[in-house]
Amino acid sequence: MWKALRTTGVLEGVSYVLLLAVGMPLKYLAKIPEPNLVIGMAHGVLFVAYVVLAWAAMRQKSKTLFWFAALSFLALLPLGTFYADRRFLRNEPPSVR
Repeated sequence: MWKALRTTGVLEGVSYVLLLAVGMPLKYLAKIPEPNLVIGMAHGVLFVAYVVLAWAAMRQKSKTLFWFAALSFLALLPLGTFYADRRFLRNEPPSVR
């Protein structure tokens, strides 16, 4: 669960950067909107998956609602999931299962 959340966060962050740095310039400067369809869909799916995994991790690891809200809010910001990984996810000890 934890590794899936971290991996999805990285992928979501990369898709957001690609959307802003590649998709938007192509759409508005070069008048080529097609890449936004693919990048935008991937980003949307990864965003939803990240929030669902954050909720599941909160329940599994007995985290607070603030923890979940912080991860969800940071996912809305460019590069936010990278900060969330460093601040909230990286130093989590492995679960004893």
